[in-house]
Amino acid sequence: MPSRSDDPVAAALERAAALIEQDIRALAAANPVVLIDGCSGAGKSSLAALLVRRWPVLGHVQLVALDSLYPGWDGLDSGAERALDWILRPHGRGFLGTWRRWDWDVDAEAESHAVDPALGVIVEGSGILRPSTAGLADVRIWVESAEESRKARALARDGETYRPHWDRWATQERRHVERDDPRALATRIVEVP
Repeated sequence: MPSRSDDPVAAALERAAALIEQDIRALAAANPVVLIDGCSGAGKSSLAALLVRRWPVLGHVQLVALDSLYPGWDGLDSGAERALDWILRPHGRGFLGTWRRWDWDVDAEAESHAVDPALGVIVEGSGILRPSTAGLADVRIWVESAEESRKARALARDGETYRPHWDRWATQERRHVERDDPRALATRIVEVP
């Protein structure tokens, strides 16, 4: 098994996390909001996990993955809207946010989770960086990676559960990228091999 230093994906994500940590420190904010967008398999979740471990602000950071909000395989836009309404707008106004987890097994909403406005929050997932969310975030990240690499990583991660839905989901991601231009909204672009 190669060490992390021999893994170009892990090395790129580590470098990015260090730079984003500096971006967050430079804000001097008690409760920064970080959005991480990119297409499936780009490395968003791995980058978010690194940022949680490196979080430079006093107190813990709240991590919300859009995978927990998307209402099914056709829900990329709905998941982002849920994050906007349930998390980002309340947080930005200093109010407690509450989001409902989507239970993929029963195809319905499940338990509620609170988001404390006094703490920082990271929201990661395809579709989160769009004009309606950009102004509510302090750090906006677009994770870029070639489709062949992304698909291999996503299918290795999720296997046969994801394979029949890859094209369906990718169509929604392409529509998001064309309509919302998340790369142009980003404060930092992360290139992942």
